[in-house]
Amino acid sequence: MLSSNPIESQSFDAFLFDMDGTILDSSAASERVWGDWARENGIPTPPYHGRRVEDTMSDLGASGIDPQKAAAEITERELVDLKGVVPIPGAIEFLKSLPSGKWAVVTSAPKELALRRIAAAGLPQPKAIIAAEDVKRGKPKPDPFLAGAKLLSVDPARCLVFEDADAGIHAAEAAGASVVVITHTNSATLQNRPAVADYSGLSASLVEGSLALHWARRG
Repeated sequence: MLSSNPIESQSFDAFLFDMDGTILDSSAASERVWGDWARENGIPTPPYHGRRVEDTMSDLGASGIDPQKAAAEITERELVDLKGVVPIPGAIEFLKSLPSGKWAVVTSAPKELALRRIAAAGLPQPKAIIAAEDVKRGKPKPDPFLAGAKLLSVDPARCLVFEDADAGIHAAEAAGASVVVITHTNSATLQNRPAVADYSGLSASLVEGSLALHWARRG
């Protein structure tokens, strides 16, 4: 259940959704791809979650890894390994309930991979998406969420971001947006943010052009 927080009394001009771990679970595929690649290169699996692949690879220069070649290898493997990509519980229904011009996907994945995973999970295709190649600086910098808000022609301070990873949470907060953490995959370590396991008890309403988030009370 979403913890008590000011978000329940706010309204928003748009919802911005991270993808992996937030609206779909691709952890099985990602762990296979990254784990196999790391073993082949004789290094521990790097902390890749929530960041662009090129940003993760740029941190591995001291390991003798060619960042551009490695990023291309990972992306190529991820594009074909979609086994086990599934929606976060309730995400399909929740996204379908939202007005199309009121939400966007803001992901660290390349756009082609994002669209393939969204399709594999059976989620509605977003009309607005910001992907890795759309920004010069990826999460945890605010650029992706600033771009998402701009794409929808809204103020980022009037956006509610759904995230699951520390890098994305930092990016959303740096952009001035409010944040709800999706904990289904237990990716985030940051505490003291509004959090909910998934979308099963969530709903949204549109009142005078603004979105409000609601959740079922339990217990």
